[in-house]
Amino acid sequence: MFRRVVRASKFRHVFGQALKNDQCYDDIRVSRVTWDSSFCAVNPKFVAIIIEASGGGAFLVLPLNKSGRIDKAYPTVCGHTGPVLDIDWCPHNDQVIASGSEDCTVMVWQIPENGLVTGLSEPVVVLEGHSKRVGIITWHPTARNVLLSAGCDNLIIIWNVGTGEAMIQLEDMHPDVIFSACWNRNGSLICTACKDKTIRVIDPRKEEIVGEKEKAHEGARPMRAIFLSDGNVFTTGFSRMSERQLALWNPQAMDEAISVHEMDTSNGVLLPFYDPDTNVVYLCGKGDSSIRYFEITDEAPFVHYLNTFTTKEPQRGMGYMPKRGLDVNKCEIARFYKLHERKCEPIIMTVPRKSDLFQDDLYPDTAGPDCAIEAEDWFEGKNGEPILISLKNGYVPGKNRDLKVVKKNILDNKLSKNTEKRVDWINISTLQYKNEAKLDEVLKEIKSLKDLVSSQEKRIIQLEEQMSKIAI
Repeated sequence: MFRRVVRASKFRHVFGQALKNDQCYDDIRVSRVTWDSSFCAVNPKFVAIIIEASGGGAFLVLPLNKSGRIDKAYPTVCGHTGPVLDIDWCPHNDQVIASGSEDCTVMVWQIPENGLVTGLSEPVVVLEGHSKRVGIITWHPTARNVLLSAGCDNLIIIWNVGTGEAMIQLEDMHPDVIFSACWNRNGSLICTACKDKTIRVIDPRKEEIVGEKEKAHEGARPMRAIFLSDGNVFTTGFSRMSERQLALWNPQAMDEAISVHEMDTSNGVLLPFYDPDTNVVYLCGKGDSSIRYFEITDEAPFVHYLNTFTTKEPQRGMGYMPKRGLDVNKCEIARFYKLHERKCEPIIMTVPRKSDLFQDDLYPDTAGPDCAIEAEDWFEGKNGEPILISLKNGYVPGKNRDLKVVKKNILDNKLSKNTEKRVDWINISTLQYKNEAKLDEVLKEIKSLKDLVSSQEKRIIQLEEQMSKIAI
């Protein structure tokens, strides 16, 4: 009997390569705030980096081709009054980004097509509902304009960004600080990791916990939990002896882990980045100088170590490019944007292939930028699988439409939904009602001002009479 010593995998020889200095983004003051988020978000057009800012919070948004030294006077997105803790690009619009901050607000921004020319301080919409700082922001993977935020008030809010409304509030589910929140593949469930050492799988629309595991990792340091494409949950955390661990769980049977791996005794939180097309998980430790990657399969031990990419400098944060932003001609299967203290360095992960032809085994159809359903449909209970696109001829970005926010008037409930006609997000009847209400307000204000002026005139005449008597 022949025994296979080495497991066959097309990702066994994946190698990482840092780009040269002239392709890095230099002289960036990366944020020093003590929060375990990635501090960086990337899409096929822009890289966004949370930076140090005096008198509030700010982040940089750079077009991908703007490498080299970044001028200190380069415009920033600077509307928050406290440090920015997390940012996330909208998966359905490459010019829309959301940010959460210590000022307890979530802001959604529209970036101009060619990047910022002047500082941006006016968001498209401000989402207010948290009573403490907002540390987690994540967009729904398939529904347009659905955004999840989690704050240090132990509250998760799911917003309809198109109307600026908090549609779902998940209270009393987490007794302590929420470390991470992640949607599943079609956005019907979320999984969270909490300071109480419990992993929870939640159905947000029913507002109920469908699976949970207490003491998933027994260490006191922060955990992370993400959904995999098959519905399983992958977690990183610490053992009681402060060893870093990773584990795989089935949400239907969370009593026992499918697989648990001990790694090392470093104290940096492991940030997991997952590629659903190849089933490869990349682990980037904050403060580490390495990226470890693992392949997840149906064969025991289920989580297979592939390799480690190591550099000299430790990482302050990490951005992960969506699959549609990669160069398929170079067999690039992942691209990271590693944050140093004053620099952002792209790192490319490549599978070595001799052929120049399109490698369809490396690039199955991947999630595209089109949303499967609208926000209203999702809140009504519908689900939509990701709309897939082929990368065979490379990804060509289409024209992004502007994000329009129409806040609903709570007084205007006379019109039934069936009689309202939607014209590209804007409800005409609501606008008319708002305009009439505003006109009434303005007329009332003018009348009150006129009354005030006439009363002041009378008062002045009286005072003048009194002064003339005194003078006599």
